[in-house]
Amino acid sequence: MTEKKISRRNFLKILGAGTAAATASMVGCNNKNELKSSPQEIKKGAMTYRINHNTGDKVSLLGYGMMRLPVLNTEAPKGASGREVSAPIDQDMVNKLVDKAIEYGVNYFDTSPAYCQGRSEKSTGIALARHKRDKFYIATKLSNFSPETWSRKASVEMFYNSLKELQVDYIDYMLLHAVGMGEDGMDNLRKRYFDNGILDFLIEQREKGVIRNLGFSYHGDIKVYDYLLENHDKYKWDFVQIEMNYLDWHFADEINIRNTDADYLYNELLKRNIPAVVMEPLLGGRLSNVPDNILREMKTREPELSVASWAFRFCGTYPNVLTSLSGMTYMEHLDDNLATHSPLKPLSEDELDFLENIAKKIYDLKTIPCNECQYCMPCPYGLDIPAIFSHYNKCIKEGNLAKSSSDSEYKKMRKAYLISYDRNVPKMRQADHCVQCGECVSHCPQRINIPKQMQMVDEYVEKLKQNTL
Repeated sequence: MTEKKISRRNFLKILGAGTAAATASMVGCNNKNELKSSPQEIKKGAMTYRINHNTGDKVSLLGYGMMRLPVLNTEAPKGASGREVSAPIDQDMVNKLVDKAIEYGVNYFDTSPAYCQGRSEKSTGIALARHKRDKFYIATKLSNFSPETWSRKASVEMFYNSLKELQVDYIDYMLLHAVGMGEDGMDNLRKRYFDNGILDFLIEQREKGVIRNLGFSYHGDIKVYDYLLENHDKYKWDFVQIEMNYLDWHFADEINIRNTDADYLYNELLKRNIPAVVMEPLLGGRLSNVPDNILREMKTREPELSVASWAFRFCGTYPNVLTSLSGMTYMEHLDDNLATHSPLKPLSEDELDFLENIAKKIYDLKTIPCNECQYCMPCPYGLDIPAIFSHYNKCIKEGNLAKSSSDSEYKKMRKAYLISYDRNVPKMRQADHCVQCGECVSHCPQRINIPKQMQMVDEYVEKLKQNTL
């Protein structure tokens, strides 16, 4: 099994029908309304765990992604430029969410200096400092994306600042953040981690115990992924974070030519016995906010389970997954995910076939593969890029995207699109204000050609306005 790619059917035979081990995933957000309609019982003390064979860590299958934290419902403050900045983090709610997560067995918390416009680590540190250090594992990243942070001095300062913000003297899981991004992934990797000696510095910190596990999160250029794994004997990766979900399992490289199917990523780690940490199991919430016809199909199959639970169970079915990260902004998210993982029930072969069929139907919708991670923000020209894409995708998912003026529902769909577009995206932040500067492209983990997609949305909207579709 470790020498060649494991097939799904062989894996299920090896796993056995009665195996209870499983894993969760990093979500952008669950469908709040759908969750309310499908409450599940949370069994205290029943959390599923995986053992990290490198350190013996008993890690909760459900990890907490601190990328999208709750904010206060206040008017957005203005920055020095006069533009709006993100609302303040609701620290009291973060504390409550973290407290409940720990109470029900979650012990892996993932953050980064880049999350929540640089405020996630501090908020995470405040919440976790109220608990004993042996109750949680902290994962953070060396997020030196900007050339201003590529120097050894700047990157080292970023590392020590993470320790300060998190209020800890060691990091349990440290990652090189988003390797493979940029037009030339290898060149970007060299400048961020090799030429400045930062990878050597991180390895030294691991030897000193300041870092307990060292790994990387992968986005984009497969040459980078393959290179780092080919040199596993040299770097001795303790874990690797990959995007994995039932849509990306076989369709990632068809949705975007710069992405790689998750079955390849997972199996390459499996061959080397490197634990996998899963991010984006719900693709930023897309797999919990599925089209109505697919929602009905999934609910017919399992009326009592949330749509999100299918995605988590998919990831948890694979034994080499150490933990999966869920960005639980609302208490409903946390409750549903706790119920799913307490304990997690792996998918049967028949259920995997069912999800494969669901994935094909979602792929056929041809939505823009945006998971609203916000890496492209802020746009220098004020566009709300995620909101523009989200609105377009929502209309596709609900079957309200007019394709031709000859459609029987054209007038209704035209009106609905234009009105809801103005309601969801302020006029000054809509696609027609894109100047095609391309500033956003290198920041997108999904490798979306954002200017091209903006032009597509703008041309579509203009055709609707002019009645020329």
